[in-house]
Amino acid sequence: MRELRVAKSAGFCFGVSRSVKMAEEMLAAEANCYSLGELIHNDDVVQHLRSEGLTVADGPEQIPQGASVIIRSHGVSKRICDLLDENGVRYVDATCPFVKKIHRIVEEKSRDGYHIVIIGNREHPEVMGIEGWAQGPATIIQTEEEARAFELVPESEKVCVVAQTTFNYNKFKDLVEIISEKRYDIIVLNTICNATKERQEEAYDIAKRVDAMIVIGDKRSSNTQKLFEICSNACADTYYIQTL
Repeated sequence: MRELRVAKSAGFCFGVSRSVKMAEEMLAAEANCYSLGELIHNDDVVQHLRSEGLTVADGPEQIPQGASVIIRSHGVSKRICDLLDENGVRYVDATCPFVKKIHRIVEEKSRDGYHIVIIGNREHPEVMGIEGWAQGPATIIQTEEEARAFELVPESEKVCVVAQTTFNYNKFKDLVEIISEKRYDIIVLNTICNATKERQEEAYDIAKRVDAMIVIGDKRSSNTQKLFEICSNACADTYYIQTL
């Protein structure tokens, strides 16, 4: 058999492990438990939690009175948190602490008059949640074309740039360079999770030195999608695997 190498950083990140542990603790202590959206992007784990009694709700309106609620690791908008508070819903906030930090930055900087730029996938729940903490205008940018087209009037507008925690680090740098060429008063905060950056670097380093690369994870996982993209650029024989 050929040599099989496993990345040292393989496995769940801190934020995901934390949210799963919080869900399991809630299920052990409470009845009638709901999560706002799927807790993490891993179907095997979601199905396991369903079997333990966790019901996935798409929004607060689907949660019955008296239920216990856990907020997904990707976080939610301020509006949803306020709605839960107003309705007296008991909830456990399993938002990844690194995502929660971005919420605080966006809320604070937007109140200070900054136009918020979020570099990330606009269809991802993490990015939707981050945008929902802006107290003013916010723009989501994912591609170089969108970065070049980004234009504010007047040019003296203050801009604060943050990133989805799992965004491709090298792409983030490229997009920031394009935005920085515009004449705005700009603050750039690299909010990509350190664990994400380290995994991307390790995966690339392994991929460029092996005959074949296997990336294991859910097909909807932003983390896994980025790893597959990075590994594919380094190794032509890269496979994206979710199930046996």
